[in-house]
Amino acid sequence: MRAIRGATTVSENSMEAMDEAVMELLDELEGRNQLHPTDIISVTFSVTRDLNAIFPAAIARQRHGWDGVPMLDVQQMYVEGSLERCIRFLIHVYLPTSVPIHHTYLRKAATLRPDWSLPQSLHPSQKAIESKV
Repeated sequence: MRAIRGATTVSENSMEAMDEAVMELLDELEGRNQLHPTDIISVTFSVTRDLNAIFPAAIARQRHGWDGVPMLDVQQMYVEGSLERCIRFLIHVYLPTSVPIHHTYLRKAATLRPDWSLPQSLHPSQKAIESKV
């Protein structure tokens, strides 16, 4: 089991803006990681407190094969000065440890984790943990 992180931002709190951003984010996630929905164990989406037009999971369920994926929407903890209108995800997937993970940060969210904009290889301690699973 592996975990993949990602995030994006929207220009406004509307169903259309959120739909476009979530679909773009999940397109990138699937494409960059060569994922199929059957590889996904679960997804947690979080949104900043200024987004309430639609649940990201409701958008994701419209994707082919995603209607059977367990998903949860939560509100991101508010921290003064943090990035606004942001949608994040944490996805647990079945992927071999030999496959690099590509975390997906788009739009203004790319500033959140510039270190994760490139493929991630596992830290040696993480490899040891995953080999025991």
